[in-house]
Amino acid sequence: MPGMDTLQEIFENMGEGFNPDRAEGVDAIFQFDLTGDNGGKYWIKVADQKAEVYEGEHESPSMILTATADDYIAMVNGDLNPMMGFMQGKIKVKGDMGLALKLQAIFDMG
Repeated sequence: MPGMDTLQEIFENMGEGFNPDRAEGVDAIFQFDLTGDNGGKYWIKVADQKAEVYEGEHESPSMILTATADDYIAMVNGDLNPMMGFMQGKIKVKGDMGLALKLQAIFDMG
């Protein structure tokens, strides 16, 4: 999904990068808390090899990814390596770390 400029654009198009085969056996809620000027909160339910995207906050997510909107957009566009971003503290993950690693494969990110 190269060249996306806004969170709304990224999350509206999340389904295009979804890879159902890689989501086999995943039943999880991914929460995205994205801060800064263009920030927002979104969550994705992945179950039965399908993904549903919602705006807002889920009450009991399996994993929470926190970053600035700009860093998240850079990661989605391939300008920020997810592992480097994590090690530099730009991307924070709470909850199931294994799901964070799967997230990249499930949605063809980075």
